[in-house]
Amino acid sequence: MKKILKFVAAAAMATLAWMPAQAQDKSVKIGTMGWEDEKTITLVTKKFLEKQGYKVDVTEFSEWGIAFAALEKKDVDLMVALPDYVTSDYWQKNRKKLEKVSVVSYGNYQTLAVPSYMKIDSIDQLNTVSDQVGGKIIGIEPGSGIMRDAARAVDEYKLNYQIVEGSTAAMVAQLQSAIERKEPIVTMLWDPSWMMHKFDVKFLKDPKKVFPPTQSYYWIANKGFSAQNPELRANISTVFLPIGDIGQMCIEMADGKTAEQAADDWWAANTSVVEKWSIQ
Repeated sequence: MKKILKFVAAAAMATLAWMPAQAQDKSVKIGTMGWEDEKTITLVTKKFLEKQGYKVDVTEFSEWGIAFAALEKKDVDLMVALPDYVTSDYWQKNRKKLEKVSVVSYGNYQTLAVPSYMKIDSIDQLNTVSDQVGGKIIGIEPGSGIMRDAARAVDEYKLNYQIVEGSTAAMVAQLQSAIERKEPIVTMLWDPSWMMHKFDVKFLKDPKKVFPPTQSYYWIANKGFSAQNPELRANISTVFLPIGDIGQMCIEMADGKTAEQAADDWWAANTSVVEKWSIQ
């Protein structure tokens, strides 16, 4: 009997010694992409989690493939993605190892776009202006969801075009140059984005529905994250940013604010919203 009591006492002391260390382990590593919408969602969430007592480290990635690999290797714990469409290739490849934690926003849309002064309104009219733009659709980083969907559109609509790979920055430079000269250009854009507000452009209609419908942003993590981190998961799931607010922060960044400044200013103007997020 004495041996049993000694064992129980020892186990209790070990548990007590372990619990404070666990309680103090409130750190989280978040991955993000360099795009304005991803960064603002991440930075606002970072501020909220820090308010809840977490230590938050943010790592920025240049490509979705690198970001998903880092998540799988647990170099980061969480990241914002659009797994249903934009990042569906990476999600499908890794879905047995990953989980959707919660929706953090809704309203992302992306498709082909042209300046508003061009006299076409639909993707199925693009062949009528192919000669004007040299048969080129100006693209962004290879491997992104919109590039994949644009390639499908070329096939589905039998477009006489080639997609030019590059970077978002290079695409923006070409779009701005074309608009300043009132020249035709075909490219790809998304909303929320400061580009949709700064440039006089329009989305082309997609009658074949090649491009995805309006999408949700999710926090995603490795399988089992929610069960292993119930408090963190509960905090994360209370965060929701309206798509219009994300778009406004993107515009402010285009006007000269850093992502941190845009997120801080949103936070200061929305303290009543933030208070409703708290689970404590």
